[in-house]
Amino acid sequence: MRQVFSRWPSLAETSAEVLPKSDVLPAWMTATPPRQWPVVARDLAVSTLAVFAPAILAALSVGQPVERYGVALPIGMAAILSGALAVFLVIRSRREARHWRWQCAEIFERAGISMWREDWTAAGEAVMALRRAGISDLESYFANRPDELRALKARVIIRDVNAFTLEETGAPGKDAYIGPLDRLLPETDQTFVQWLVAFGRGDRFFRSEAHVTTAEGVEIDTLFTAMLPRDLAGFSNIVVTSVDITAYKKAQARLAAAQADAANTSRISTANAFSASVAHEVNSPLAAILANAQAAQRLLRRAPPDIEEAAAAVQDVVSQASRARDVVARITSHFSRSSSAFVPVDVVQAARNANLLVETDLRRYGAVVHLAAPDDLPLATADLVQIQQVFVNLMLNAAQAMAGRPGRRDITVTLRAERSSIVADVTDTGPGVAADRRARIFEPFHSTKEGGMGMGLAICRNCLDAHGGDIWVDEAPGGGAVFRFTLPIAHG
Repeated sequence: MRQVFSRWPSLAETSAEVLPKSDVLPAWMTATPPRQWPVVARDLAVSTLAVFAPAILAALSVGQPVERYGVALPIGMAAILSGALAVFLVIRSRREARHWRWQCAEIFERAGISMWREDWTAAGEAVMALRRAGISDLESYFANRPDELRALKARVIIRDVNAFTLEETGAPGKDAYIGPLDRLLPETDQTFVQWLVAFGRGDRFFRSEAHVTTAEGVEIDTLFTAMLPRDLAGFSNIVVTSVDITAYKKAQARLAAAQADAANTSRISTANAFSASVAHEVNSPLAAILANAQAAQRLLRRAPPDIEEAAAAVQDVVSQASRARDVVARITSHFSRSSSAFVPVDVVQAARNANLLVETDLRRYGAVVHLAAPDDLPLATADLVQIQQVFVNLMLNAAQAMAGRPGRRDITVTLRAERSSIVADVTDTGPGVAADRRARIFEPFHSTKEGGMGMGLAICRNCLDAHGGDIWVDEAPGGGAVFRFTLPIAHG
């Protein structure tokens, strides 16, 4: 089972120092809920009566009446005192329980941070059933069953939110939040399945980033944390803290945009300088070629023509043309794709990184990515940046193909090993690609999108060709398109 995927990973340990094996159930699935104080005190009272009652009955059944009462009286008094003590313990424990609940309620309501009480019992039971059925890779399981994942999300219930949540969001009352989780968690959110992965692994702490819909219908980015239950009963009351990081994300986006503009300006300046250098290198032989060609023409027009001098001029033309060719060859070699360093790469991590890079665009198109990959997927021999770019192009193309279409907009990335290659499928639920156009879409400047340059898929093909891989497109089961590419498995 894979680790939880989060932008804000936690250093908190799991329930064990070493991650549990996939065939070992996490501790919460086998834990017995702790007994509460009122129950313990009640059992003490019952036990006391059970101990003293036989003794009293035995004393009353033997000997003379005076002797019987002489023995039974102290035993009865002891029983009464023990019973009174037990009743006192019950009353005190209940009072302490009420006080503890009052303190928890005070902390919940008066905390200067958004806090939610959520009932994840259905999710806990579903995860337990899957683990006991031998299914350990929950992320892959739900990636192939997105409708089942959505149905489970609808069974998670928000029971309460604190006053700060209402104050922070301007909601008129708690009714704006109380109810099924899927009412507030947008379709494009990709964190719900990570909760299930954390449950299945037995993690004790979870932190991640999500975007939720406020009572006014506005999507905000949040950073949430939660201590995860230690037994099944604890799933009925999971307390989640939430921090609104929308402004922080916008500031980061502005900073990233400024850095991108600066980098773009730097690239333009570099390109200008490089272009000037190339122009200088190429113009010199071109000028010599022109001068020698014109001289050869004049020499050949003479009467009689000066063949020897014309031949020398043509030889200079050939020499300068060779020089220009060498300049172009050096430039081509400098930017050759063969210069990339191929190393063992985790393709799963490359897909996750690509998802992070384009998540904002995917949200704008209303698309959500599901990832399915085995735990033992081998590494590929590749350039990480180039493979991430392949995933970025394919994910964006899938999202754009589904934009504006009714129904679910699922992008499923499936990774598997076949013989000496890793095979990646990027499947969408869009209109698909007609059979007579499947070969042409990988050609440069061929685009099916309005205003498209037609270079994305051509770049993907060039990258994969350089890796010794391949890429093609098929029709997806149930409609849509599946773009499939291969990479060589790393050896040694």
